[in-house]
Amino acid sequence: MHLEVKNLVKYYKKGSPIIKGLDFSIKKGEIISFIGESGSGKTTFLKCISGLEDINSGKIILNGVVLNSEKKFVEPQKRKVGFIFQDYALFPHLNLRENITLNLNSKHIKNLSYMLDLTDLNALVERYPHELSGGEQQRACIARALIREPEILLMDEPFSNLDSSIKRTIIDEIYSIIKKTNITTILVTHDINDSLSISDKILIFKSGVLQQFDRPVEMYCNPANCYCAKILGDLNKIKVGKKDMFIRPENIKIVSKSNYKVIVKTCYYQGRNYKVKCLHGMETWYIFSKEYYEINQQIFIDFELDSLMYFDENCRNYFV
Repeated sequence: MHLEVKNLVKYYKKGSPIIKGLDFSIKKGEIISFIGESGSGKTTFLKCISGLEDINSGKIILNGVVLNSEKKFVEPQKRKVGFIFQDYALFPHLNLRENITLNLNSKHIKNLSYMLDLTDLNALVERYPHELSGGEQQRACIARALIREPEILLMDEPFSNLDSSIKRTIIDEIYSIIKKTNITTILVTHDINDSLSISDKILIFKSGVLQQFDRPVEMYCNPANCYCAKILGDLNKIKVGKKDMFIRPENIKIVSKSNYKVIVKTCYYQGRNYKVKCLHGMETWYIFSKEYYEINQQIFIDFELDSLMYFDENCRNYFV
């Protein structure tokens, strides 16, 4: 494995760990998304890999080299780690070429031409950060990180400052760059759509504890628990017999007649479909429709039984 994390524990105050016994591994070239609520330990973990934070116990091993253990700590500048921050962190008084090559080891200068071609920045090398768009600044950060031939690339909320009109294009471009260079990448993001579209695997954190680590389709369709299910998308609660079951909006069909009906509360267009917020008994539901429905209109719905999810009683509070 390219990255191995073994029983990692990190705390600032003893007895209140930020990360609790984290274990997982990543193959070379994989893109892994870390998602979870604010304060769950995602950014702290990136800092541990990069050397900006030490750990309290456990190990971090990158390409066979121990970066952190109880007996060893490799200094940040000696780690082959690239880090891309949310705010780009480009120096305003340096042009694009100077930002990319600042403090660059002479052995990596040979990579400049390739990186400029790869990120489509050749025509912009004399421009300063204020003369670049958000997407161009982000590509400059990618070039600056990858030119140093890191073993792993860490990205902390890299798309949050991008306009929605260009965000999808930039994500596609960065995905292409990462895959062409075969660089192992960890992405921290709050945007679930980013995680589902760009990741080979997703890791869900809650209060410093790993909840599930798997391929996006498995995470979405077969969540390990209610927290993972809820964080990845909308769920509708329905009583089947004596059990509370749950179903994704896209698994619900609108039909002419059935035993299940909902009352429309809002209906708004999302591009390909309308998203309908409705009431099923006392429960708020979301469904998708090709047609517009009026407020307070009654709709009959149906679904396949194998689309239903069941979670134990410990999950009750997540669906209040």
